[in-house]
Amino acid sequence: MSEPGAAVTIRDLAREDEAAWRDLWAGYLTFYEASLPQETTDLTWERVVGDDPAFGGLVAVDVDGAVLGIANFILHPSTWGTTPFCLLNDLYVAPAARGKGAGRALIDALIARGHEQGWARVYWVTKEANATARILYDTYGPADGFIRYTVKL
Repeated sequence: MSEPGAAVTIRDLAREDEAAWRDLWAGYLTFYEASLPQETTDLTWERVVGDDPAFGGLVAVDVDGAVLGIANFILHPSTWGTTPFCLLNDLYVAPAARGKGAGRALIDALIARGHEQGWARVYWVTKEANATARILYDTYGPADGFIRYTVKL
């Protein structure tokens, strides 16, 4: 999926990435000060690496094949269109790999896949205070002004 000679290559998440994915997932949860039951992490792993076309995962790898970052996504229908929307649900790059293009490469690969498969949009949310990531995100366009409300059940 990435250009030859690029320092970062993007590919689909594979079963052999499980240990690296789980390490990065743990870092992602720590960053967002979140704690999930092990069964939720296990189910998330099975969803993003499994056969359900509504879920998917990408990884950014370096020239040695080490996983630098993950992007978990969900495809879903919408009442606002006739083609799928893609929620980039979880994007995380290892702290040591930040600033080297892995995050951008993951987003770009997901956008490219959306073009290829005819999705209507790719979108994501982040914390307002996530200033470092927002520098990258703002290069794709301004935040859309929506405020999310959550009712936990």
